[in-house]
Amino acid sequence: MKTSLLICFLSIVFCAFGQRDREVIKQIDSLNSTATIYFKNGDIVESFNDFSKSKALSQNIDDSYGIAVSNLNLGNIYLSMEQEVAAEKSYKSALKAAKQAKDYSLIAACNLSLGNIYKNKKAYGLAISYFESALNVSSDYIAKKQDELKKQEVKALFDALIGLSESQIANNELDAALMNLLRAEEKLQQKDLGSYSKGYFNYTYGLYYTKKELYNTANSKFGEAISVLEKDGAKDLELLSNAYEQLSLSSAKDGDSDQAYIALLKYNAYHHKLINEEKIKQSVVAKSKFQIEDYKNNAHLANIEKIEQQAANNKIKTVNLIISIALLLLFTVLITVYISYISKRKLSKALERHNKELEEARNMALKSSELKSKFISNVSHELRTPLYGVVGITSLLLNNNNLSYRDTKLLNSLKYSGDYLLNLINDILQVSKMESQKVELKNVSVNIKELLESIVNSFEYRLQETNNKIKIIIDNHVPEHVKCDSVRLSQILINLIGNSVKFTESGTIYMRVRLIGLEKEQVGLRFEVEDTGVGIPKEKFDAIFDNFSQLEDKGNFNYQGTGLGLSITKKLIELFNSKIELESEVGVGTKFSFNVDFEVDSTAKPSLGSRNEKQKSLSIQGKPYKILVAEDNKINQIVTKNLLLKQNYKCVMVQNGQQALDKVRSEEFDLILMDINMPIMNGSEATLAIRQFNQTIPIIALTAADVLEVKEEFKDIGYNDVITKPFDNYEFFQIISANIENSKHSVINFNEAS
Repeated sequence: MKTSLLICFLSIVFCAFGQRDREVIKQIDSLNSTATIYFKNGDIVESFNDFSKSKALSQNIDDSYGIAVSNLNLGNIYLSMEQEVAAEKSYKSALKAAKQAKDYSLIAACNLSLGNIYKNKKAYGLAISYFESALNVSSDYIAKKQDELKKQEVKALFDALIGLSESQIANNELDAALMNLLRAEEKLQQKDLGSYSKGYFNYTYGLYYTKKELYNTANSKFGEAISVLEKDGAKDLELLSNAYEQLSLSSAKDGDSDQAYIALLKYNAYHHKLINEEKIKQSVVAKSKFQIEDYKNNAHLANIEKIEQQAANNKIKTVNLIISIALLLLFTVLITVYISYISKRKLSKALERHNKELEEARNMALKSSELKSKFISNVSHELRTPLYGVVGITSLLLNNNNLSYRDTKLLNSLKYSGDYLLNLINDILQVSKMESQKVELKNVSVNIKELLESIVNSFEYRLQETNNKIKIIIDNHVPEHVKCDSVRLSQILINLIGNSVKFTESGTIYMRVRLIGLEKEQVGLRFEVEDTGVGIPKEKFDAIFDNFSQLEDKGNFNYQGTGLGLSITKKLIELFNSKIELESEVGVGTKFSFNVDFEVDSTAKPSLGSRNEKQKSLSIQGKPYKILVAEDNKINQIVTKNLLLKQNYKCVMVQNGQQALDKVRSEEFDLILMDINMPIMNGSEATLAIRQFNQTIPIIALTAADVLEVKEEFKDIGYNDVITKPFDNYEFFQIISANIENSKHSVINFNEAS
């Protein structure tokens, strides 16, 4: 019952509105017809008045077609009065309304008009865009009714092609212009479009050959254009004048001075006639402009007031009708509202209860996640400390030249196991960070080539074990230094290369860096890691990026690992606003790739050479320096001390922060390596105390904790830098050397920094 009454009510309302709109549309069509006749007869003011009324009525009933027609014709009127700005505005309004009305012939006409405006302004890029839009719309429309084309439809397509060709010639897009000229010639053969179209076609062809410096052919085309136009009684003086002018210029360039002179005389004659006609036209235009402005200030206001009054009366009638029907339905609506209110109140209580349960579950999940992240962080710290000793002592033993081949092989295996365990810890910690959304990218200067070489060198033992080779290929024009998060980028590439090494045996792995874009200070790079391994089935493409996902072992490969590498890699690449791409074929190989935009570091100094040369450079600079090491772990003391002595640094060891504080008060040091977690007085407490009386000595924090967590507060404490254990030896000495050099040239006020 309620539904039937509502349908009846809506039907009556729609009928009332529909009848009113039909009457207004008839009035709009009548105004457009009379306005078009006025315009053709040269009565611009009357035409302008009627199109303005039509526009106001169309806007009143939101008739997109009527708005488009009136604005298009008003644009033509403005253009005839040489008011290009007003014409452009009207054409754009017409285009917007035509798109809403989905009238393709109107869309094409608006685009064509805008193209001609921008062509006359010599804004050829915009002109080409609008002409192409007109052409596309016209082509789609005409293709549907190819067998029943009218002359005006073919002419619209021809005009778009000629306008596009002329703009492309002026914009030096000659190949595209030639293709469009050939298409325009087909339209001329299809329908008789008149002498003006033929003349304009040959004139445009002449411009094309002039640009191509084929002046003899150009002269022929200009001559054909002139012949067609003069045969028609020389009605279009502007086109004839332009044709003679171009013929004169082309003949002069072709060396035919006689023809150039004759053409120049003809140009002067027609140009003189054109100027006289323009003077007469200007008088008519000026008069029309004055009358139109007068209309805008007086008659237009009265007309709008009349339209508004009519609309108000229609609304009053409609409102009265609606009120009458609404009174009949009011009782039913009130009952419906009351029933709905009761139902909603019951539903609201149920939702409140459910929301409370969800909130409690959410809070428990958050607490669980926080506990898990804290536990993983603590465990990773405790594991990294002994690993520092394992990896460090192994590296020291490997530097001993007296080792046998068997001992070297065993030590390499031990170092690989230590590195593998460290990477495993880092992966687990990385997953925890991403789940808690703590990962942020840092921008530092990075040498791309050195970064890749360092990464590849870290796989030396694993490559020997699997009998693989890695080839680095970098495009010649890739900038040497870019600004990026080197830690995250390295982690991505290490994971991808490690994955390829794992699934490839006796093969080749390619690490490519391609240049995909270079603009000012921005560079686009494509990183590709391709192997010749076992490949990945297409049905597994999505699954391999899930946490703890691994391919099934169907061969003799030992696919060890947690299954976190590719999942972490995918998320890290997304931090760079990119996405990982995968191409693979079973038995052929796999290629992972991603695109990243970086800032070019144009201020970076050129590379000094190889990693070994830099290592030598650092060791030479470090010879005279004395370093205090605060470290409570005995094994770590041995590793750090031997590394420093091997590079000719003087080294003094202490057990805790209090001893470090006492030593700094009594002796001179060039740098302090301060472990953060120590008994009696920890590293941060000792650093704060030292900064009370010595603000210049560099203090570097040694920690097994995550470096990003420490760096959030290390400057406030007074540290100059942070080194994470286990560390890369080269980076270790590079940081030491850089901080010592900085301290010799500047004094850092840590109170201000904090």
